[in-house]
Amino acid sequence: MIPNSYNSFDEIDNQLKILSLQKQIYKQHIKLNLKSSKDSLSATTIKNEVKVALQEQLLTFIMNSLIKKFR
Repeated sequence: MIPNSYNSFDEIDNQLKILSLQKQIYKQHIKLNLKSSKDSLSATTIKNEVKVALQEQLLTFIMNSLIKKFR
């Protein structure tokens, strides 16, 4: 936590260093999240997700057709 008052310039410098490091960490988190978002929205990823969804729909259709056929 940030103290309300400082007793020396060293305390101020230390707090500024801590805040600077926190800022750098937050920036790296944002960069990592942005990269992850870009990767998840790539054409290959979207194509694979659509492929899986279509396979699931096709399998469901085939299973329903077979169930109706054997009733």
